[in-house]
Amino acid sequence: MGLLIPGLAVHIRSPRLWGRIALPACALLFLSFFIWQGYPFGNYAFGLLLAIHVSGFVYYCSPVLSNDDFWHRILFTIAVLLGIGLLIYAPLRGAIQNHWVMPLRVNDHVVVVQRNAPVTSVGRGDWVAYTFSGYYFSNHGGQGASSHTSLGLGLVLATAGDRVEFSTGKFTVNGVSRPLLPHMPDSGNLIVPENHWFIWPNLAITGNLNVGEASISSVMLQMASVPETQFVGKPFKRWFWREQILP
Repeated sequence: MGLLIPGLAVHIRSPRLWGRIALPACALLFLSFFIWQGYPFGNYAFGLLLAIHVSGFVYYCSPVLSNDDFWHRILFTIAVLLGIGLLIYAPLRGAIQNHWVMPLRVNDHVVVVQRNAPVTSVGRGDWVAYTFSGYYFSNHGGQGASSHTSLGLGLVLATAGDRVEFSTGKFTVNGVSRPLLPHMPDSGNLIVPENHWFIWPNLAITGNLNVGEASISSVMLQMASVPETQFVGKPFKRWFWREQILP
């Protein structure tokens, strides 16, 4: 059990001061990692928790290792570090961030996303995390080309069946107008397909390539039609005591 539970091995081997401190200290470090996911402090807490876990288990095994030479003890410590890190901590962290909550860095802060939020709970006006394919432009006719897949955070402007119309200075969703967002076209319309959302991508356009605004708008308009299959999760409105800052 000392191999599985951080701090327990120290508690068993040294039941006095350090043993009493080890278990609550490890619980506090895990809570700190969970609360400050995505921030350096959370990463430090996670690393320190792993260090205590490994050193505590090696300490528990010290009577067995007392007759071994220095290099055997070092190799044993490395084996324990790899075993606990790869078989316990890496899967645990992956399970938390892939199935429950995931930190997503937006500009200079972190937004925590609920991974198990149902797709059916998403409506117009909700923020969602989703995957999308990035694009780059060439100098030859301003054609866009798909690049790597990224993770973004966007506002659902329209849902399946909604009519979106673009005009000079504004766009409308089912007749309700809003100011145009960066690189939106100033004419045209569309009906959001079934099982899709309309999310205007929040991308920075940089460089001096010979690409016209119409080409950029055309590519971003394609990216704005987001299938529900690309849904990752919904950001919490608050994460513990912190109000989440959305773009």
